[in-house]
Amino acid sequence: MTRFITRDYSPAIAAHLQTEGFPEPLARVLAARGIESAYDLKADWRAMLPPETLMGTCAAAQHLADAIEARKRIMIIADYDCDGATACAVALKGLRSMGACVDYLVPDRFVYGYGLTPAIVDLAAEKKAELILTVDNGMASIDGVLEAKKLGIDVIITDHHLPADTLPAAACIVNPNTPGCNFPSKNLAGVGVMFYVLMALRAEFRKRGRFDAKTQPRLDSLVDLVALGTVADVVKLDRNNRILVQQGLCKVRSGHTQPGLKALFEIAGRPSAQARVRDFGFVIAPRINAAGRLDLMTAGIECLMSETNEEAQHYAKILDDYNRQRRELEINMQWDAAMILNQIDVTKRHTLALFEPSWHQGIVGLVASRIKESKHRPTIAFANAGDNELKGSGRSIEGVHLRDMLDLVTKTSPGIIKKFGGHAMAAGLTIEANRFEEFADVFEKVVANSCDEDVFERHVLIDGELQPRDITPSLVEAINSQIWGQGFLPPLFANEFKVLHQTVLKGGHLKLTLDLQGYRFNGIFFRRSAEVGSVARLAYRPEINEWMGQRSIQLVIEQVEG
Repeated sequence: MTRFITRDYSPAIAAHLQTEGFPEPLARVLAARGIESAYDLKADWRAMLPPETLMGTCAAAQHLADAIEARKRIMIIADYDCDGATACAVALKGLRSMGACVDYLVPDRFVYGYGLTPAIVDLAAEKKAELILTVDNGMASIDGVLEAKKLGIDVIITDHHLPADTLPAAACIVNPNTPGCNFPSKNLAGVGVMFYVLMALRAEFRKRGRFDAKTQPRLDSLVDLVALGTVADVVKLDRNNRILVQQGLCKVRSGHTQPGLKALFEIAGRPSAQARVRDFGFVIAPRINAAGRLDLMTAGIECLMSETNEEAQHYAKILDDYNRQRRELEINMQWDAAMILNQIDVTKRHTLALFEPSWHQGIVGLVASRIKESKHRPTIAFANAGDNELKGSGRSIEGVHLRDMLDLVTKTSPGIIKKFGGHAMAAGLTIEANRFEEFADVFEKVVANSCDEDVFERHVLIDGELQPRDITPSLVEAINSQIWGQGFLPPLFANEFKVLHQTVLKGGHLKLTLDLQGYRFNGIFFRRSAEVGSVARLAYRPEINEWMGQRSIQLVIEQVEG
């Protein structure tokens, strides 16, 4: 059952926003998201939270400055997703601009697993690392930090994931979610945390007289990468993150972007001059993530690090090929998942745990995400990892904190999970292959006993109705001029339509002709082949569809009520 719920907003604030030039529908959308004036939407660097307010940045800056001045070899340990790749590229470019001797390692997810493991520390030691800097990982690396200390290597952790009860004994930890950190924006992505460390390091070098305001490196040149990683990791776009994303988009649109990003836009056939947040999330990030899902993230990092167009195009082609392979694998795995789900009455379950022996470790998270979206149940998909182990990747729904649920599973049935980590909406875990059914049963019971039943009814927040006369290109352009994303979701409107015609297109998308109070609109319902009723209340986003040089309004349907 899907139910639409209209967001609350202040009519007085919406009226004020209208006086500032926002169209009425957009004014109420912004008021519902806590915006009180046009000033709240300004992407001004001066409105950024200062780096010294993020606990640990100053200490990390001092450690890094000492290491750079002593010409110590710094080794970055990165994660194998887009946030990790951008964080690594930002760290490399930023540190080298300040004179650092720095290199990087990314764990092979199929060999070493996630984070700073003892084996990765040993590999860094073989490469003569004298200081290890983690980006987008490290909060769970207790054993890895201990191994580094044994070898006489200091560790600086930069991360944003939720910490466990025990913190690694690192020389320094920078994470807005560290206990005791009062930094107002808890939503920085891993790349955002690293960007803050670089700002603090530059300030430290100014204190030491190495730079002044004229000679210091321009860190704003890296903000396109910061924006990409922030959007890709689906962190909440609070005001601080919106500033980073807006500034990054401006870099891309102006053409003053990294050669790697430019090449990725080109190979995807997207004009960078018209770049949008959705391009970062649905066009660029999947190509970078595909490298980490199928092989090593090296190609992704090297693409972002490219200094010439030729080099960037070389790596962009590699990433595009990876992405094609990823799509083919995902289609086959989604088909397998559909066959499994045909045997399950989802309405009688609170969770879904699926396993198929042929599934690819790097793609199970995408499978879980699709199923979670379609079935509105916390979903974990597992793949065979060898050595009698299964590795699972999970995605959750609002109201079910996935990491906490996995923690409860370990307390309910000790030993059933060998290791796990993650946050509210996504997590990864390893179990013994012969305990899959047992895990699925315990996971179901834990979630069923911990969560209210109404959590499992799909509630869709909408921004009210639109009048036909309001559905215009100027409204779409006004909407598209803002920065939307996780925690600051784009407008979603709902109306009751007469459905005049509907047909399923190749690829399984439903194309509709809709009537609203005598006005006709074209609609598209992606990834849906089941027809809707002749009269249906639909939640939708108005967009501009360009075809053969013609521009027209198209309603992108997100949900049908009922």
